[in-house]
Amino acid sequence: MAGGGSSQSIGGRKKARIEIIPLIDVMFFLLAAFMMVSLSMQKLQVIKMDLPTATAQTTSKKPDVFNIEISRTGDVSVDSKHLSIPEMEKALKERMNANTNLPVYIKADQKSTHGMVMNILDSVKAVGAPKVSFAIEPPKD
Repeated sequence: MAGGGSSQSIGGRKKARIEIIPLIDVMFFLLAAFMMVSLSMQKLQVIKMDLPTATAQTTSKKPDVFNIEISRTGDVSVDSKHLSIPEMEKALKERMNANTNLPVYIKADQKSTHGMVMNILDSVKAVGAPKVSFAIEPPKD
């Protein structure tokens, strides 16, 4: 048996093998080369134009919000006007006739009592305000 093992040879000659890994490498190289050539063949045309620029419009209208402030003595003020609770309810009803989805913010002084705040909250809910939130300030350092 001249020529090596029987699995490598057929009738004394070596069996031919095709290595596929180098073939894959060559195919990827050709693919990349054709892609680069086809991209460089595209002719890009550019048209100069002056596009309009957007400007932000300044709005003078404040958002429709009903701000209620409660002082440490229990006084109620709406938009810096001191009102009694029935006057506050009347003002809220009038504003809600114009905007049924009016957000209401209650801001209480740190020294005001829980009962004062709950009294105002009950009055606001009795009027039928759908959105009631508490406005808070972070502690000052």
